[in-house]
Amino acid sequence: MAAYRTEQIRNVVLLGHGSSGKTSLVEAMAFRAGVTNRLGRVEDGNTVADFDEEEIRRSISVSVAVVPCPWKDTKINVLDTPGYLEFVGEVLSGMRVAETALFVLDGAAGVEVGTELLWRQADERSLPRLVVINKMDRENASFETSLASLQEAFGARFVPIQLPIGRESSFTGVVDLLQNQAYIGTEGQGAPVPESMQEAVEEARLQLIEAAAEGDDELLMKYLDGETLTPEEIMHGLRAAVKAGTAVPVLASAAGANLGVGPILDALLELAVSPADTGPAEAIDPTTEETVELTADADGPLAALVFKTTADPYVGKLTYVRVYSGTFASDSRPVNARTGHEERVGQLFFLTGREQTPAPALIAGDIGSVSKLAEVHTGDTLCDRGKPLILPGMDNPKPLYSVAVNAKSQADFDKMSGSMTRLVEEDPTLHLEREPSTGELILSGMGESHLDVAIRHLRQKFGVEVVTNTPRVPYRETVTKTAQAQGRFKKQTGGRGQFGDVWLRIEAQERGGGFEFLDEVFGGSVPRNFIPSVEKGVVEALEQGFLAGYPVVDVKVALYDGSYHPVDSSDMAFKLAAQLGFRKAAEAAGPILLEPINRVEVTVPEQYMGDVLGDLNSKRGRVLGMEQVRGNSVVSALVPQAEMRRYATDLRAMTQGRGVFTMELSHYDPVPSHVAEQIIAEAKKEKEPEGA
Repeated sequence: MAAYRTEQIRNVVLLGHGSSGKTSLVEAMAFRAGVTNRLGRVEDGNTVADFDEEEIRRSISVSVAVVPCPWKDTKINVLDTPGYLEFVGEVLSGMRVAETALFVLDGAAGVEVGTELLWRQADERSLPRLVVINKMDRENASFETSLASLQEAFGARFVPIQLPIGRESSFTGVVDLLQNQAYIGTEGQGAPVPESMQEAVEEARLQLIEAAAEGDDELLMKYLDGETLTPEEIMHGLRAAVKAGTAVPVLASAAGANLGVGPILDALLELAVSPADTGPAEAIDPTTEETVELTADADGPLAALVFKTTADPYVGKLTYVRVYSGTFASDSRPVNARTGHEERVGQLFFLTGREQTPAPALIAGDIGSVSKLAEVHTGDTLCDRGKPLILPGMDNPKPLYSVAVNAKSQADFDKMSGSMTRLVEEDPTLHLEREPSTGELILSGMGESHLDVAIRHLRQKFGVEVVTNTPRVPYRETVTKTAQAQGRFKKQTGGRGQFGDVWLRIEAQERGGGFEFLDEVFGGSVPRNFIPSVEKGVVEALEQGFLAGYPVVDVKVALYDGSYHPVDSSDMAFKLAAQLGFRKAAEAAGPILLEPINRVEVTVPEQYMGDVLGDLNSKRGRVLGMEQVRGNSVVSALVPQAEMRRYATDLRAMTQGRGVFTMELSHYDPVPSHVAEQIIAEAKKEKEPEGA
């Protein structure tokens, strides 16, 4: 691959709702740029960007892929991202390392929920953006309707820089308003503007020139004075407007038919922001905790962000990096700023989907990969030894869906721990933890498909077979009243006996108050050296519970009296006596079960609002509020976790895949008595020995 300077690089992330045609557009761009010699199809499983087994099997993208498209004197690094929001972590990784977002819309569907959510993410990052209205050759595709849906959904200034030639099956190309030139057919051959479009083109050009003039004060004055702007001035003004976010250029294409693709590459070359034109990136110097501003300078200090890691069956661990400052050279020894350890870097590569091309170096602004960096994780920064720098890492969403994971065999069990750890390192939106109250190993992610892909990767890449189940709910137990009881443990054997005697008082704490142990013994009724054993016995009893075997929380336990034997008393005896006393006191103190309550925010189109509210009510949910945001309904509610374990699937079914939600633990509340009785009965049944 030819060498490019920083100002010749464009990093563009493709964003859009599932099935809007992002991967097909990347494929057409790569074909048009000469990266590939044939036009692949998602349906055939032979595109350059979708190479993972799961992507081919499902005909959707599940991870971010990098496809450089050399175009004229510029290298456009296109980052193809999944459209299905269960794989949003991959999307955010792509957004993290790009300077420009290219939103892709289905011309027959217009703005969809996924588009709106990703637009909001782009807003938060102040990403300059362009829009391609794709699939213009589809039945019911409409450039005008899609443009209107953009305006209604986002209210930004959307400026067509192309107009489609023909509609639906008669779509044959586009008119470039900047050049006042038509481009027809798959080769994008130049032609005069069709006579029938002259009036529409002139009207659209006036809007374009006005938007470009407003991007630069000098051009605006010239425009207001009635002077004609040159094509170069129009491009300059539009480029400034895109960078400032005051205008969003809109293009048209039918990527599957390879129509309108060349003009898109031209637009990205001219309008996408170069790393050299962005403001300085901020990093932290870990030695001083001070903020350091980094410009995209190939001669500056090295700062390369790891934005993705993956296990490749042929080369081992593959690390994707974006260089923000300096030059990252092959056969170098950078330092991992997180660990402080030197990494041995061998050959660097440019990525084109799965394919890797050796690279002598990656300069500031460029993207590439390196293999076999065992201790490097996603979000790490590689830097020079004498100049440690930490770039901001990934901002990953909280998981929404969980499964309990068990090894299928003993051989799988032996390999599972290390393999699961590597799986989570690969995808930071996966969370792995053991729930102490249930003993289950819980794998959490963004949805059923996300976890299904993760489990399949576990088998394909690491050879580990697991079975999954619905996780048990991590209930808690507590008390509602004050009670006291005696715990007396006495055991006489042939030799020395065991004796411990305590009086305990148990009290309810405020929710979230935790556990508190009080020593109120006076007069030596319990010797000082045995009091720690009493506390230890109480703590162990807390872990075991007394209703259904779940941990006890939010209680205060006081040791206020007892007795001892000068010979037979021991630490063990007082620990066991404390456990007996705690259970007796707890049983008399109004014991109840607590369940985790999640705060949920659901975003759905208005037509699904009634179904969503009815479903939340059926799940014992308490609606906190409702509002309208850009044409969608947003519902906030508190819902028991027990009712939300399959909500990702339920919501998709209710809303035809158009609803999304966020969820996080809010607090614990008492379980309704009729539900608690069933939980306690099931817990007792599980404890009964087989055949009892």
